[in-house]
Amino acid sequence: MSFFTEMMQQISDRGRALMSARRGEARTAKALQALAEALLSNRGEASSVARAAELLICYAAAPREEREGFLRCLAVDFGPDQARIDAAITAYQANPGATTAMALHRAAEPRRQDLLRRLNRAPGGTLALLRMREDVLPLRRAEAALADLDADFEHLFASWFNRGFLTLRRIDWASPAHVLEKIIQYEAVHRIENFEDLKLRLAPSDRLLYAFFHPALADEPLIFVEVALTDAIPQSIDRILDGRRTELAPADADTAVFYSISNCQKGLAGVSFGNFLIKQVVEELRRDLPQLRRFLTLSPVPGFAAWLEAQARDEESGALEPTEREVLAPILAEGADRAALLARDGTDVDKVHETLRRLCATYLVRATTMRGERGVPRPLDPVARFHLGNGARLEHVHARADLSARGAAQAAGMMVNYLYDLDSIERHHEAYAERGEIAMSNEVRRLAKPQKALRDLAVPG
Repeated sequence: MSFFTEMMQQISDRGRALMSARRGEARTAKALQALAEALLSNRGEASSVARAAELLICYAAAPREEREGFLRCLAVDFGPDQARIDAAITAYQANPGATTAMALHRAAEPRRQDLLRRLNRAPGGTLALLRMREDVLPLRRAEAALADLDADFEHLFASWFNRGFLTLRRIDWASPAHVLEKIIQYEAVHRIENFEDLKLRLAPSDRLLYAFFHPALADEPLIFVEVALTDAIPQSIDRILDGRRTELAPADADTAVFYSISNCQKGLAGVSFGNFLIKQVVEELRRDLPQLRRFLTLSPVPGFAAWLEAQARDEESGALEPTEREVLAPILAEGADRAALLARDGTDVDKVHETLRRLCATYLVRATTMRGERGVPRPLDPVARFHLGNGARLEHVHARADLSARGAAQAAGMMVNYLYDLDSIERHHEAYAERGEIAMSNEVRRLAKPQKALRDLAVPG
């Protein structure tokens, strides 16, 4: 009997055994723990795969509280073997060297890492483990043991989803329907209502979409970026998404705009692909459309409105001058229809927009969090951290750029351009990573208030 035939027979046998599990007999945390112990003690390849499939099926079928109980069990009872660690430490102390150091390293590895590797061998195991980690994420802050379990997931996923395993694919209107459905489902920046809405982003020749895929996940995208080819730097998302616009021939475009980047798998939190994705897409576009001169984003500023409201409430904040408080009072008033107020025209509204541009630039380059490595401050805004960390330059700040309900609520209508200049990406990345320096254009530098004029805006990490 071949290995494959034996494995499928084992899974079939386990499937019949799972009829009782579907009646609830193997859905408890205790039963899941027993299955995990059996899997770790199993030495047969085919039977190990079958047991892994059984455990994943039972876990998926278990009620939420039982799944959480099993995760706590993994965190507490499937950690390192203390006796083995003690023995390895003694051996290293007696004979320090590479061999005993490696033995100590192996002894310190939690048993659950071996369990997760075995579960990954089951058919569909990789996706099942991503979903399992999604259950861990909401619990990890409150429970230290679950934070350790989460660290094991992240450690393994960082290896399994190494850039070398990923493939870049262009998604267009002719792509399979089930893949297009995933794009609609996972779009996280500018909502796609239906297939007709999606067609406006994929069918025109000046609209492109690229995604990273992993061979273990078939047609499940990991992350994707939507690109607009334009002949100017866009200042509003409405112009990008307008279905009535005149289509531009790709050969006439000089600018590629990354206007939406969506991470698709919550279970891969902390495993970043975005920097690789954008840089590879830039390379693809430069190869196919060599006349392109600019590669930049049109990005949201999701934390700006909350920061602005907090500064307005703080009478001692140095971020807002008295005149600025007065100008912004109508749009910051409780219950105000912010989108409608920002959409109006007139001199007074122009003052609002210029004030918002000035404060948004200040927020992006002065408001920081101390959560960076080695105490190096990082921008408070998550999108800014992402692009600046990739080596992009903060280029332009646009008012009245996103007047959707979400854009008005989260960013007071503001959007920004981050420029990806391949000749300076590495230099900007190093300066940001090592010293927290933010690459910015002269325009942004002029807009942002000087640090010395502000009270400390750093937020403790």
